[in-house]
Amino acid sequence: MSGAEAEAEKQILGRITEMISQERDLRDRLAQHAIDRSTEHERLNRLETELDQCWDLLRQRRALITAGQDPEEAHVRPASQVEHYLS
Repeated sequence: MSGAEAEAEKQILGRITEMISQERDLRDRLAQHAIDRSTEHERLNRLETELDQCWDLLRQRRALITAGQDPEEAHVRPASQVEHYLS
């Protein structure tokens, strides 16, 4: 993996870590009654979709690298597509 590839992966993983932290914060705020359940649910849904997109992008990049192709060819797929993947 080149330096640029490693840096791109590091940025994607950093964004994933940030979103996981936001998820925890939302759950904590709900437990403290700082937000209501519908607000938490709406925000969590958006975060989970974006997380799915980030994980998908990371998997695409890694697959392209393994195949000897340019990881820059990977792209963020629409939520409608990544939300139907099986874990």
